[in-house]
Amino acid sequence: MFIGHYAAALALKRVEKKTSLGLLFLAVQFVDILFFPFVLLGIERLTIIPNYTESTHFKLEYMPYTHSLLASFIWAALTYYVFKTFTKKNSVALVMAVAVVSHWFMDLIVHTPDLPLWSDSSPKLGFGLWNHVVVSYVLEGALLFSGVWLYLQGTKAKTTGGKYGMIVFAVVLLIANSLNLFGPPPGDSKVVLALTGISGYFVFALVAFWLDRKRA
Repeated sequence: MFIGHYAAALALKRVEKKTSLGLLFLAVQFVDILFFPFVLLGIERLTIIPNYTESTHFKLEYMPYTHSLLASFIWAALTYYVFKTFTKKNSVALVMAVAVVSHWFMDLIVHTPDLPLWSDSSPKLGFGLWNHVVVSYVLEGALLFSGVWLYLQGTKAKTTGGKYGMIVFAVVLLIANSLNLFGPPPGDSKVVLALTGISGYFVFALVAFWLDRKRA
């Protein structure tokens, strides 16, 4: 799942308005942001296989340190500790932790059975919606715009950009997802794949941070 993760960020912003939407955008993708460097360092593994599923061009072979259920809760706990320590706000820390762990449960819907429960030898789960590209695309779009609706209902625009900016941004994300799901297979460079993925996560987070400042 790609843009569907941002639905959780948008919904959680409504739960705790003091939380930065930009940081929430990073939190819901946090384990993926870790995963790519781990792959390049040889800690975890993926293999680029064109058309491995209808929606993806890679096989996720080994990722217990980022994408196991146990690891997700550990990273969420560390996130809670960091934000509780530096913000002194329990509600903000809790929302950020929930954002991190939400990634696993959103991935569960679309992944093939490659999400371990604790170690690589543990049972692996995944409902496999990536094998149905149109359904995956519609679901992610529906999740995203549901999140946008919740966000807009829970905040108020301070400027014209604040009134329409998030809707425009959601459309851009939907287009980006269409290129991701329906575009040609990538090359065989894991470095390019990693840099593209990580840079995208940070760019989208910066845009979310900027747009969020236009609402209250």
